[in-house]
Amino acid sequence: MRLNRGPLPAAVRDELALERGERVLAAAPTRGGSYVTATLLALHLPTPSGGFTRIPWERVDHATWKDGWLHVKETSGGAEHHVRLTAPGSVPETVRERVTATIAVTHHAALPGGGKVRIAGRRPAAGGDVRWTFVFDAGLNPSDPGLRAQAEQVLEDLRRQTGL
Repeated sequence: MRLNRGPLPAAVRDELALERGERVLAAAPTRGGSYVTATLLALHLPTPSGGFTRIPWERVDHATWKDGWLHVKETSGGAEHHVRLTAPGSVPETVRERVTATIAVTHHAALPGGGKVRIAGRRPAAGGDVRWTFVFDAGLNPSDPGLRAQAEQVLEDLRRQTGL
């Protein structure tokens, strides 16, 4: 893993409120004058109102880098973030590396009632038990109890097969 040796301004580092042992791996300035910071445990994105949103790596559903923009979608609630980086350095590669490192298993399944679900088992970067998420096809209601029950059954079968 490449580390960004460039200076992260002390004021930015202080505002990040890093957890104990959370080391900065890469940082890049944004068009808005802030920084995107990738640490061992999370991705820190600037908010429009100032401050930062901390997204643990296991909560990043996917992230893409295109035309100078970092696009991040969260697993929980599907929040999306779009940040323009002026000098990306190793941030895009570090984000890809850290997100990939959390994935224990990903499985696509057809549901008995129709539609599909992607089930992902992710390990937190700090360690611990696998956390499971469901991503349903567009048009399916993730709060439908019947749909959730079908997905839970697929998950139980997957856990038996993988031992997770």
